Amino acid sequence: MTTVTTEATIARPIEAVFDYVTTPRHWLVWHPSSLDVSGTTERSLLVGDEVSETFRVAGRKGRVVWRTVLRDAPIRFAIAGRVAGGGDGTITYTFTPAGDTTAFRREFVYAMPNAFAALLDWLFLRRRIEAESAEAVRRLKRALETQ
Repeated sequence: MTTVTTEATIARPIEAVFDYVTTPRHWLVWHPSSLDVSGTTERSLLVGDEVSETFRVAGRKGRVVWRTVLRDAPIRFAIAGRVAGGGDGTITYTFTPAGDTTAFRREFVYAMPNAFAALLDWLFLRRRIEAESAEAVRRLKRALETQ
């Protein structure tokens, strides 16, 4: 398993950050890897909701079905997904209030489908995924703070 953690302080109240991040239609705005989403996309996801996402991560295009597995609004939220063709992952968001700001943490834990893919991840892919995750959180901060 590989873990990629990204954090930021966002100058918005915790409820606003939680609702924005957990509403899939917004993923297209702030997450550069998200190319398309379908399913429950127009509201904050509840446990059991599913969303299909077309993505491009580290140059690889694919499709994943995410299922909400944890919702403790507005503190924690998690989705688990399985990529068509193999591999799975979980994204957990943690939100901590700090006055009128929110400390935001995104943790992406994933497993590659086989030993060869795991080697490629270790050699090349992980660094690209880390960079894409950092860019996503920068975009999230910018999108929320300029609303």
